[in-house]
Amino acid sequence: MTFTIRRALSIAAAAATLVLGAQQTDASPEIVTPAVPSNLEVPAGNTAFLVARAAGTQNYVCLPKGDGFSWTLFGPQATLFNDDDRQEITHFLSANPVENGALRPTWQHSRDTSAVWAAAIQSSTDPGFVAPGAIPWLLLQVAGAQFGPELGDKLTFSTYVQRLRTAGGVAPAKGCGTAADVGKKVFVPYEADYVFYRP
Repeated sequence: MTFTIRRALSIAAAAATLVLGAQQTDASPEIVTPAVPSNLEVPAGNTAFLVARAAGTQNYVCLPKGDGFSWTLFGPQATLFNDDDRQEITHFLSANPVENGALRPTWQHSRDTSAVWAAAIQSSTDPGFVAPGAIPWLLLQVAGAQFGPELGDKLTFSTYVQRLRTAGGVAPAKGCGTAADVGKKVFVPYEADYVFYRP
């Protein structure tokens, strides 16, 4: 008899938890995304589910290019924070296992370690949107995704990522002009908002 009562109480508690969770989900505020240039709009059928602010660096290396030399991006290194200034995601360049190791921008969730790799399909330097001296805004399409080791899936079902509201991050105008500069690296501070979409 005691077992039955305890079991009934456990079931009731679990049901209450599910109801409260559903109410909290229903009450979750809708993500309002900023206006973007038309070429950066995400296709219909996708919904923004996460926005985070990145702070980090855009990393460049001096390499030969044509008859001269040029700073070449070799990846970002940034931490993305939520509205409570808590770390949410780490952003870097890594090999996408879905594309036989092609190097892609990567986002890995800081708690469940789910990850996505994406390829830029559109960019904009429209001065009506992009601040002077800032790296372009981007629309990226997910090219690979992975569950965390315990089936964490916060990012796994992402379809598109937008990089918006950028500040800084542009390669230097000088310092990469001779053969002696080849191999030099610079780490340029930047900030950006990243908006993640899913079906």
